Amino acid sequence: MTRTLIIAISLEITVSVFLYGKSLAAAPATKNKGPPALFAFGDSMLDTGNNNDLLTALKCNFRPYGRDFMGGKPTGRFCNGRVPSDFLAELLGLKKYLPAYLDKGLKTEDLLTGVGFASGATGYDPLTSQIASVISMPNQLNLFKQYKRNITAAVGQKQAAKIVAQSTYVMIAGNNDIANTYFSTPFRRVHYDVPSYTDLLIDHASSFFMSTFGQDLYGQGSRKIAVLSMPPIGCVPSQRTLDGGLRRECSERANEAALLFNSKLSPKLKDLSKQLPGSRFVYMDVYNTLLDIFQNHTKYGVSPLGFEVGNKGCCGTGNIEASILCNRLQDTATCKDDTKYVFWDSLHLTERAYEILSNETFNKYKNQLL
Repeated sequence: MTRTLIIAISLEITVSVFLYGKSLAAAPATKNKGPPALFAFGDSMLDTGNNNDLLTALKCNFRPYGRDFMGGKPTGRFCNGRVPSDFLAELLGLKKYLPAYLDKGLKTEDLLTGVGFASGATGYDPLTSQIASVISMPNQLNLFKQYKRNITAAVGQKQAAKIVAQSTYVMIAGNNDIANTYFSTPFRRVHYDVPSYTDLLIDHASSFFMSTFGQDLYGQGSRKIAVLSMPPIGCVPSQRTLDGGLRRECSERANEAALLFNSKLSPKLKDLSKQLPGSRFVYMDVYNTLLDIFQNHTKYGVSPLGFEVGNKGCCGTGNIEASILCNRLQDTATCKDDTKYVFWDSLHLTERAYEILSNETFNKYKNQLL
């Protein structure tokens, strides 16, 4: 059912990209001296609205999401404002907002400087996207292949190949596999312990990079593929509530699983860089940056006091609400000043926290990306 819906939406995109008016992403942020475009794959950290028209409960194209985005526009970003894919597009000098590929309002100029294919609640494990009824990693690549056909029709094969070859690609996945598929359902735990499940995730990730992402892009000249580590998922508010005991501490088992996965992902990406000569797979550690923000939130933020709240979200009670549970009915309970909070809902960061993460990560790895 999800695959059929994606195909139907994709056909609309092919036509509408040449028909609709100018979108919010068309204006460039600064004069670009870096890559011609940015493409984002993965989960909700980078999703800018691809789940909006899917038959899934895991979407957020309604208030209070987006209340600080362009005057209060819910676009499907799992945040009160911009997300890391937006900030990275701006830091690369491309544009202030990275639009979702399935946004029906796209124009050709939007496509030429990059779009996002990420889908909230997806993962490396194919079971994760099936449970959530969202866009799997292989289907995100299928959408990217359609994208290439669209820009080839718009600007010609030579220019399209140049864009694909010289652009930056960013992705993150895995936390939904650990937090949702493994620890919250019995389907995988019956057959795998944590070490063997992280091995399974690495196998799926490696297959994805090698057979679809890596070789497909490598064959067209791509050299910059940034892969973000799994974050300390055990410290998000929902995991604190569900698995942190009465004191709502970080879930150690979730964080240990994330660290184990990361310890296997980094050398795998080094191996891929050797197997694909000239490619640049960049492992970007966000685990430690985020852990420091979570544990020492008062030294971050907009005020001299930093963030005031680091263990619950702004929306509703902040302990469990996310996606459809964070809705208009929660407005009265939702915080008035989200700049004081690390988390927007029980899973996702506020715009300000994402901006800090994006700036610190970009500054650390920019020499490998540009």
